[in-house]
Amino acid sequence: MSGPNQRKLTLTFDNGPTPGITDRVLDVLAERRVPATFFVVGSQLRAEGGRELTRRAVEDGHRVGHHTTTHSVLLGVARDAEGSVDAEIAALAPDLEEFNGDEKLYRPYAAGGVLDRRVFSEAAVRYLLDHDYTCVLWNSVPHDWDDPSGWGDRALADVAAQPWTVVVLHDTDSGAMDHLPRFLDELSARHVEIIAGVADSCVPIRGGRLVHPLSQLTMEKAS
Repeated sequence: MSGPNQRKLTLTFDNGPTPGITDRVLDVLAERRVPATFFVVGSQLRAEGGRELTRRAVEDGHRVGHHTTTHSVLLGVARDAEGSVDAEIAALAPDLEEFNGDEKLYRPYAAGGVLDRRVFSEAAVRYLLDHDYTCVLWNSVPHDWDDPSGWGDRALADVAAQPWTVVVLHDTDSGAMDHLPRFLDELSARHVEIIAGVADSCVPIRGGRLVHPLSQLTMEKAS
């Protein structure tokens, strides 16, 4: 079933790779032939087994993106804007060269998934533009990390409420991914098309070009 009114979903996973979790997620995706994008954190990528899991994701046909070095710094309120960009974005970039594919993807850290002016600094936006990144945001954060059994219903409600959902899940050890098969099966039953692309509304920077204003997500310099 397909058509102009068919709901679409882009499946993304943040904060991995996590041995014992990411591999299970990859198994589920492979069984259902579902594409996804994995936004990896530097500390996880550099940990034992991290690169191997990330390589497997690419070999399985998934995309991999940059999700900061430590997943702990809100760039918009960092005291040292330039230094934070160096540490949280630039320092991890070489580790991801193997996985970039035809597009360098970046997803910012936003505490609790809240998109506000703490997310970017002007220095961060400049770096992403100057280094030809594509920035991938989201429009569904079902809180799988703090409600491991209930997130699926919230994600399905988001899917029903908008034509194209970009959902943020987490391949971390919370127990939430135990419910991934049921979620994917429900999407299939509802004839939701799961695709690798991302809704334009969630991509403010594409290939180093600003396509949507980021003023609402960027802390301006103090005057």
